[in-house]
Amino acid sequence: MPLVGAFFVLIVPGDDKLAVTNIRRIAFITTALTFVFSLIMWSMFDASSAGFQFVVDHKWMGDVIGYRMGVDGISILFIVLTAFLMPLIVLSAWGPVKTRVREYMVAFLILETLMIGVFSTLDLAMFYVFFEGGLIPMFLIIGVWGGKRRVQASYKFFFYTFVGSVLMLLAIMAMYWYAGTTDIRQLLKTDFPEEMQFWLWIAFFASFAVKLPMWPLHRWLPEAHVEAPTGGSVILAAVLLKMGGYGFLRFSLPMFPDASAYFADFVFILSVAAIIITSLIALVQEDIKKLIAYSSVAHMGFVTIGIFSANIYGVQGAIFQMISHGIVSAALFLAVGIIYDRMHTRDISAYGGLVERMPRYAVVFMIFTMANVGLPGTSGFVGEFLILIGIFQINTWFAFAALFGVILSAAYALWLYRRIIFGALTKESLKSILDMDRREMAIMLPLIALTLFFGFYPAPILDATNASVLALVTQYQSTVGALPVDALAH
Repeated sequence: MPLVGAFFVLIVPGDDKLAVTNIRRIAFITTALTFVFSLIMWSMFDASSAGFQFVVDHKWMGDVIGYRMGVDGISILFIVLTAFLMPLIVLSAWGPVKTRVREYMVAFLILETLMIGVFSTLDLAMFYVFFEGGLIPMFLIIGVWGGKRRVQASYKFFFYTFVGSVLMLLAIMAMYWYAGTTDIRQLLKTDFPEEMQFWLWIAFFASFAVKLPMWPLHRWLPEAHVEAPTGGSVILAAVLLKMGGYGFLRFSLPMFPDASAYFADFVFILSVAAIIITSLIALVQEDIKKLIAYSSVAHMGFVTIGIFSANIYGVQGAIFQMISHGIVSAALFLAVGIIYDRMHTRDISAYGGLVERMPRYAVVFMIFTMANVGLPGTSGFVGEFLILIGIFQINTWFAFAALFGVILSAAYALWLYRRIIFGALTKESLKSILDMDRREMAIMLPLIALTLFFGFYPAPILDATNASVLALVTQYQSTVGALPVDALAH
């Protein structure tokens, strides 16, 4: 569907004001319809089944690589999240993006196709194509519509993520030579030798750890966020980072269980380091976007802890945390974009006392700041709480270390809010700033609704993922000889 929309955007004649308006309308209608189709698919999804549904299987390159598509409880919500955010991104660019609007919309529509492909493909080779293909439109989005250092940031983003994925390509070739297929459904049933698992796990880890990103492979992320346009920052934090966590769930845990168990403590150490170190770094940032970027690294640390705890609490919590972070981080970057479009600066010191002139903005930013902290009643609480329960069953020291990260997140988030929103309105440039308009409120209201709804009622997400997560955890624990699956699964 997004590719169809991209085609129509390309053939809109002219570059005058009417043509630009039509381009924006086509992009919005296309992304809105894609979101509607994703909701229809979710409504038809059988949450009681752990298998793949809506399967499409066609030969492509002989009997080797096929056009194989399908979703299970782990992947369907990421597709819905992607489709939900795209219309909001188009709306957010309605006024601020004035140059190369046609190319901007085409880049995002192609990127949406590739992201949905990552979460729905059932062929390992196709997964690599979609996974790496997303680098190209994102590279252009940062490099063309980004800030002053956009070219450097786009190349850094590209090379970090591309180099990490080269090892995954070698691993995919090795898996094909061993199993004789790239069908993920068959590979999930393949028992790879233990020694081979270790090397395959390391190769996949190199790719997913950079994409997530895990500390210390996160160096590309803050600069990419700072230089990217608002829409680029939103999709980068909300969806592209989640591909790493999805890869761990789809490949590392079920295909390489022995290696995953062996390297679990190593992942826990890196994750705790990410939570604490990047939270401390966030405390000293003077750029709003960079602070939120480091916050994302810390939150992804919770995700990897939950995934490799490999129990029902941790894995469910990790998936919920990724969905919640996709909503909350998107809202935070959109909120930064709102004041950046007015003041053209992201320096925290340039603001202060905005509550006097922008009361609606102050309320909106407060809600997402509290969600980012993990306040009960917001979606940010549920995922972190389940993850902490999951890791507590594995290792109490890692659990306490992660809990310390929650305290640090409150410190930098509230520090940021106080400096931007509260205080005296003394800067002359802020005394004429306008509050959020109807378009901006229309973008934020759905994000607020979901943040509060899933905070009080997380069942739709947990129910959708439960059967698939239970099957994954049961298979993993039976393979590595872990404790029985926890009663929460029932």
